[in-house]
Amino acid sequence: MQKDVVPASTSTPLQAQFVTITEEEAGQRIDNYLLRVCKGVPKSHVYRILRSGEVRVNKGRIDQLYRLVQGDVVRIPPIRLAEKPDNHVPAAEFKIIFEDTHLLVIDKPAGVAVHGGSGVSFGVIEQLRASRPDAKFLELVHRLDRETSGLLLLAKKRTALTSLHEQMRDGKTDKRYLTMVSGDWKNARQHIKLPLHKYTTADGERRVSVSADGMASHTVFTLLKKFDGFALLEAELKTGRTHQIRVHLSSSDFPILGDDKYGDFPLNKALQKATDTRGALKRMFLHAHQITFTHPESGKNITLNAPLAAECERFLVSLGKPLN
Repeated sequence: MQKDVVPASTSTPLQAQFVTITEEEAGQRIDNYLLRVCKGVPKSHVYRILRSGEVRVNKGRIDQLYRLVQGDVVRIPPIRLAEKPDNHVPAAEFKIIFEDTHLLVIDKPAGVAVHGGSGVSFGVIEQLRASRPDAKFLELVHRLDRETSGLLLLAKKRTALTSLHEQMRDGKTDKRYLTMVSGDWKNARQHIKLPLHKYTTADGERRVSVSADGMASHTVFTLLKKFDGFALLEAELKTGRTHQIRVHLSSSDFPILGDDKYGDFPLNKALQKATDTRGALKRMFLHAHQITFTHPESGKNITLNAPLAAECERFLVSLGKPLN
């Protein structure tokens, strides 16, 4: 079984490790493989041992672009690091919608990042890995915004990850979200095609805007329920750009309730307190409720659903009978 290479502490005898590449690990570039298995080793050090020829494959020198083949024997040189305090990631399991030997599909709660970074020390992927220490492979297939709840796909085999990425790139998956917006929504079904440009703000925050030179983006919205001043929609992604649903709706003057980046901020604040006519809403009303894809092993079509998150369901029920 492949184990992560543990950098030795200053008190541990150092020796090279020889690792045989499995079918699941084949196809990766050697640099990406080393970055994954050499936990805690700075990226600069990994590239230094590659350049120096200390890393060998089948006893020969390779460069960082070499792609691993099943059965390759990789020599990983002794790596010594000063001991650092352990940044503990609490193990966590999430509500499982589907799981087999290839895939894990969970219902992610709102407020949880899918991975660490950008001020977040850990996310769903790190917590799942901590709770499943024997898992040989576990990677995110796609992402959800931190404040979005619902279906999140993870691959338990590299072949599954590659297959699902190809399906998403070729537009062969069907991802649908439930969202509630502010405004007087008219159409039963509406296509929004606005090109989106991704940028980073001065404080390092990711943002997206509508721009003529942006990436082509397409969302189809279906009206499910209409209320006085609000509308419950199903959003069907035809492309998968960052913040696509949020920006398409905000730019069309139908901001998502509770959206702290592109929403109606005074309304969001007001919604946090219940009134005589509705309950409170203290999160963004965006939920990944359905996904259809081809199973990477069986080739069968699979459709999975996650019920609307409880806090969104409570707010929806509090609005009473819809107008339509």
